[in-house]
Amino acid sequence: MRLVIQRVREASVTVDGKIVSSIGKGLFILVGVENGDTAEEAKWLAAKAAAMRIFDDDNGVMNLSVTDIGGELLAVSQFTLTASTKKGNRPSYIRAAGHELAIPMYERFCELLAEAAGRPVQKGIFGADMKCALTNDGPVTIMIDSRLKE
Repeated sequence: MRLVIQRVREASVTVDGKIVSSIGKGLFILVGVENGDTAEEAKWLAAKAAAMRIFDDDNGVMNLSVTDIGGELLAVSQFTLTASTKKGNRPSYIRAAGHELAIPMYERFCELLAEAAGRPVQKGIFGADMKCALTNDGPVTIMIDSRLKE
């Protein structure tokens, strides 16, 4: 699994002209599920995202997590995070998990993230044509690949 975590002042997801999810200060997380990903990887990533110290403390040092600041969470499934760009100019998505794995893994990640952070996780709509709007704070953007954890 791959995550792109962005520290935001606000973020929202719109589908068919209607806002389906929105948050204030917190984390906007893009989630890419690859073939072979496991529930253990989802658990590791959820714990890592909830504990990631990327919010400023009173001294202006990134030393606080989303949990520490009482921030909000929005997770959106994005299969394009699995793209391979090694050959040519057209990305290959052969590593992207099909719906039968990707949907339950995305849902499980969101459940585990909610547990780890102690707060609900807003979500996009899997497979929908989503319009994501956000104000990246910093900007702060972190990428995490569960296959590179060791």
